[in-house]
Amino acid sequence: MQLIEVSAKTGYVWYRQGVWLFRRNPLGFLTIFFTYLLSMWAISLIPVVGAVLPLALIPGVAVGFMTACRDTVAGKIVFPTVLVDGFRSYGAQGAMRLIELGGMYLAAIALIFAASALADGGELFKLMMGTQAASPETLAATPLMKAILVALLCYVPVAMLFWFAPVLTAWHGVPPVKAMFFSLVTCWRNRGAFIVYGLLWFATAIAVSIGLSLLMNAIGGTEYAFTVLFPASITLTTMLYCSFYATYRGCYGVQEPAADRGAGTTGI
Repeated sequence: MQLIEVSAKTGYVWYRQGVWLFRRNPLGFLTIFFTYLLSMWAISLIPVVGAVLPLALIPGVAVGFMTACRDTVAGKIVFPTVLVDGFRSYGAQGAMRLIELGGMYLAAIALIFAASALADGGELFKLMMGTQAASPETLAATPLMKAILVALLCYVPVAMLFWFAPVLTAWHGVPPVKAMFFSLVTCWRNRGAFIVYGLLWFATAIAVSIGLSLLMNAIGGTEYAFTVLFPASITLTTMLYCSFYATYRGCYGVQEPAADRGAGTTGI
């Protein structure tokens, strides 16, 4: 593993590679993502711990999705069970380290909500926990919008800390705290590429949302808007998750499998 500093335009390469990877196995990736959503929903129903356990499992699940990406690049068949790969394929120590990462991620999210509560008195937290109805009046409230902005700003360094930490811990045996430090440094040194990468995905999400909304209005099918927008958002999110693997390969100089060399900037 070797940290590589890349140019800002590499963010576009990561974006394209994420789309390319998804297109190699769209049904497989969508099945894995739906399995993830269903599993997290089921876990959330567990009394007491159900509200926080899905967050604590995110680092381990992230390793599973990255494994699915790696196996797809290698031409292997992937199944939804790959989601638990992080907890079963790296020994007891590997599983415990991912659980430690999950605990730290949960603590970080709690601190973010605490910071946002200073702006809106905890309204955002209540909405996210489902203890308060999301009425139009509540969503339009100025304090809530301030809280969302505060939460987003606070989440940026958290995302940098945990972007690569799960795979560094599972695949390279790096201790959790050290993996978080390496992840932060990697994201910071390649911040130009990550900014371009993030802007491209944000612009794509906005363009798809506006385009589909205009299309539904044009054909008079606004009552079916959710039916169209939901699968589109799921597909786009799955593509985004696929591109996470491209950022890992790009930032750590991971060599391409022989079968995929020559794919150039189109492939991984």
